[in-house]
Amino acid sequence: MKNKEIAKALLSIQAVFLRPEEPFTWASGIKSPIYCDNRLTLSFPEVRTLVESSFADLIKEKYPEADALMGTSTAGIAHAAITAHLLNVPMGYVRGSAKDHGRNNLIEGKLNKDDRVVVVEDLISTGGSVIEVVNALREAGAEVLGIVSIFTYGMKKGLDRLAEANIENTSLCDLDTLVQVAADERYIAPEDVARLLKFRNNPSDESWMSKT
Repeated sequence: MKNKEIAKALLSIQAVFLRPEEPFTWASGIKSPIYCDNRLTLSFPEVRTLVESSFADLIKEKYPEADALMGTSTAGIAHAAITAHLLNVPMGYVRGSAKDHGRNNLIEGKLNKDDRVVVVEDLISTGGSVIEVVNALREAGAEVLGIVSIFTYGMKKGLDRLAEANIENTSLCDLDTLVQVAADERYIAPEDVARLLKFRNNPSDESWMSKT
């Protein structure tokens, strides 16, 4: 795994942006020292190649029996398509909701019953949306081997949800690795590492914002 290399790449293009002194506000109202936009990886060929080749290597190692890749809508679609091309396997994606016209598809692309599939996601936080994708694929008769993602916070809520759904996620990079690399590369001060991990452990607790 190239965790540190991925972390450096994400930080260099600000796909993951750390701002503990000026927190971002999530839709839920939670103040966050981190902002993720992994779609930016698609705009930087060197980073894109690193991400997709790392996905391909990971899937070959962990899930060599995979019959197809399934992207999450919308952020996972491009990554699933490029990685599937590298692996020479079929690819499809799961919509956020079924189409209201035509064949009312929820799953796009050819999916055979009993196909063994890997879900490709860009970001895992609380895990809710990707578990909906897994459930849709299972209901369609597929065997979901696992999830691969670019980045995960490693939040307890997300880990618990994935465990309850009996599904494994493997990320190319995680928050622990990223904040340490960020400190080493001077994107953040060394003392900010503990604050960022404290946020991860309980996002609703704003005590991480204090330096004391």
